[in-house]
Amino acid sequence: MRRASERRETGWGIDGPADIADMDLEFQQIELRYEGLRRTNAERERRLVGSLSVLGQQMPVVVVGGDGDSYVLVDGYKRVRALRRLGRDTVRATRWELDEAEALMLERLMRATESDSPLEQGWLLRELRTRFVLGLDELGRRFDKSPSWVSRRIGLACALPEPIQEQVRKGVLGAHAAMKYFVPLARAKRNEAIRLCEALSPLRPSTRQVGDIYTAYLGGSAKTREALLNDPGLFLRAQEEMRRPAPADMRPASLFLQDLGALGGVARRAHRRLREGLGQKLQGPEREEVRERMRQVRGDADGLFDRCEKELGDAG
Repeated sequence: MRRASERRETGWGIDGPADIADMDLEFQQIELRYEGLRRTNAERERRLVGSLSVLGQQMPVVVVGGDGDSYVLVDGYKRVRALRRLGRDTVRATRWELDEAEALMLERLMRATESDSPLEQGWLLRELRTRFVLGLDELGRRFDKSPSWVSRRIGLACALPEPIQEQVRKGVLGAHAAMKYFVPLARAKRNEAIRLCEALSPLRPSTRQVGDIYTAYLGGSAKTREALLNDPGLFLRAQEEMRRPAPADMRPASLFLQDLGALGGVARRAHRRLREGLGQKLQGPEREEVRERMRQVRGDADGLFDRCEKELGDAG
């Protein structure tokens, strides 16, 4: 129940609620109905916990009337989570005298300077369309956008499988990476997109790393794709090693000798696998794949040896 009397104020200008009321609410009075419309950021929430522990709650959260003695949280989800982590019993709240749909749209418009991703915009628009049965024209008018803009944002939220969206909400997968790489993959191969996201999530990959995995996955063979699903971290470590610049003081000859040594090492390892009976274990499609890859490798190696003969053959 409420632990302090309500304090009502007027104001907020023509775009705000007609009046507001401040109150202290217990957590069980607050419905977190729209928590899934926002991404979380672990680092920001840690800083917020530290600030609240020292300074206390400076800004009230925003609620609207719910059922009975309960209220629906419109703004302040991070503050509520932080206060709970600190073991607090109540949260200071401001009540807007608006219905839920109006409050959600007003809160979004008041955050117009923040950079919500198109995916988060899609979450909100989809919620408004499905829960409150608002049409594309109405939503476009409310947000000063075209109906096609609204439709594209909702389509984006619907195209991404829910397990991948959940990783975005948790801050494990970046919204930009999800939109750029997982949306097209999910449209073509939904189950593979989900599996790839689940494999990548423990690594908390950057957008560039997701792009590297996506490119390798699309261009790889069936075995390559399976290897990426089983251990994407191994591929990413190899990519980072390839990007690592060589020491500035290393001579070009030393770098070339390193390349030749690596080439020889790979050849000896592959030769050893064949001596150990790999050829007998290969199935028909795998044998054809190996033959094709060998033709490519032979061409690369022959090109290297020819160039070496031309460049190094004349000692004079």
